[in-house]
Amino acid sequence: MTTIELNNIIKHLPNSPGVYQFLNSDEVIIYVGKAKSLKNRVSSYFKQNHKDGKTNSLVKNINNIKHVIVKTESDALLLENSLIKKFQPKYNILLKDDKSYPWICIKNERFPRVFYTRKMIKDGSDYYGPYTSLRVVKTILNIISSLYKLRTCSYDLNEKKIEDKKYKVCLEYHIGNCHGPCEGFEEEENYNKNILEIKEILKGNFKNSLYSFKSEMKELSNNLKFEEANLIKGKIKALENYQYKSTVVSPKISNVDVFSYVKDENFVYVNFLQISLGSIVRSFNLEIKSKIDEGIKKILELAAIEIRLKFKSDSPIVYSIIPLDLGEKIKIEVPKIGDKRKILDLSLKNAIHFKFERLKQIKIVDPERHQNRILKRLKEDLKLDKIPIHIECFDNSNTQGTNPTSACVVFKNAKPSKKDYRHFNIKTVDGPDDYASMEEVVFRRYSRSLKENKSLPQLIIIDGGKGQLSAALKSLVELKLENTISIIGIAKRLEEIYFVNDSTPLFLDKKSESLILIQKLRNEAHRFSLKLHRNKRSENTFTNELDNIKGIGDLTRIKLLKTFKSNNNISKLSIVELQNAIGTSKGKLVFDYYNELKV
Repeated sequence: MTTIELNNIIKHLPNSPGVYQFLNSDEVIIYVGKAKSLKNRVSSYFKQNHKDGKTNSLVKNINNIKHVIVKTESDALLLENSLIKKFQPKYNILLKDDKSYPWICIKNERFPRVFYTRKMIKDGSDYYGPYTSLRVVKTILNIISSLYKLRTCSYDLNEKKIEDKKYKVCLEYHIGNCHGPCEGFEEEENYNKNILEIKEILKGNFKNSLYSFKSEMKELSNNLKFEEANLIKGKIKALENYQYKSTVVSPKISNVDVFSYVKDENFVYVNFLQISLGSIVRSFNLEIKSKIDEGIKKILELAAIEIRLKFKSDSPIVYSIIPLDLGEKIKIEVPKIGDKRKILDLSLKNAIHFKFERLKQIKIVDPERHQNRILKRLKEDLKLDKIPIHIECFDNSNTQGTNPTSACVVFKNAKPSKKDYRHFNIKTVDGPDDYASMEEVVFRRYSRSLKENKSLPQLIIIDGGKGQLSAALKSLVELKLENTISIIGIAKRLEEIYFVNDSTPLFLDKKSESLILIQKLRNEAHRFSLKLHRNKRSENTFTNELDNIKGIGDLTRIKLLKTFKSNNNISKLSIVELQNAIGTSKGKLVFDYYNELKV
């Protein structure tokens, strides 16, 4: 379709609310969106250059436009959601939710069973959920089984079969877990009363059940049935304990949906809480990937619609971290203080936790994506021109100026490249001059890289503050690399980051992935440098005086030390004693050496 034809379609679009579809040359739907005014929204794609490259790519691939007019904006939201799920367009956000979650089922049958399942069968049964944790489901079912004696068998308990004595009570009856409806030992009315109370508990309403148990306990107590009354008291305590654990705010806050989010470069992590009588009855997390620049409001609205449909929520009130538009019948609140804000903060805490759990999984499953994300974050935090794929870090080691060493460690794609690590013995510096040592090793490292035409890093990290950073910069200036390679220093005291020509350090968050990567490089450089320094110090510590005598080999040194025990004893020997021990010529060499020392 030509540009003129597309413009003609846009020209005749209505100003009504509705849903639009963009199709490519193969007549495949590549994007679905909703709008208050179809004409205004669709035309906006073609009237401007978008900063987002993905949006520009979308516009280039549009070959046809289709639309559906609806009555209200809320209808548009629902239709948009269903079309996205049906066609999975290339440029729409992706809602990652492919799990089969457990439900609690109250079976549509005489004397209903209560159990968990992962399949919903449309047979008139009541389903509660889905729950995101099987552990939570089993906890709830354990509470219910301790409160109520329900059957677990799958018998067809119609009246005729019970009257005909077709079934016999099983072990569950004999151990007290069932009242035996299969033989008519329990009335249907009483059983259904318990089922109604269970339904209220599953909705988060404990009031009716507690009232029923307390009334029963009082009646038993008045009739002097204290043992039975004590059993009911245990049930009340168990139910109150469960209610206490599940209550997070005032019970006055009921029938409310809560939405919050956190995000990174490409993904939005949404948390949903469903509140009933101050208790969390459901929690759910959703990971969303945006293909084009949708805007966080649009993403969260789509997520909210999707989640409410999934869980069949009809809550008239929604607490959200940002203002949303979910239709005329839904009241949106953005709490700032009080119990409402506590609920929102709890949801936000869950979203943050979900994000970190997802990032941990990505680190294992897709390490390349994890590395790219960290390096992009480092680039942004340090305001670098390039993504630092290749990073090198320098550190010096010495003991009061003796045995000075330095080391360079190399990270590529945020991972150590140990084959590229290098040790340096300080050659031009005497005494404890850390600045001069740093200047020397940086110059030696990159002058050699230039000579051998090796790749240069995008970022250099110096272990130290402004002094070490300035010294390293001198070498880069001398090599004319100061505008080619970015360089920073990290001081140990407060983990502050120093930049060239900037006296004010940068303080990154202690939990920042950027700071953690920088610290990893610094610690690795320190370890590697210290290893060489300790080895050098050990060599000098264990040097023997005999090592300095030319013409005396290892075997001769060992023989002398084995025979005379120490250098001091050897130095006191006469030439005859030495020659008798190791021979005429070697004995003379050793004797002359020690006599020269005495002079």
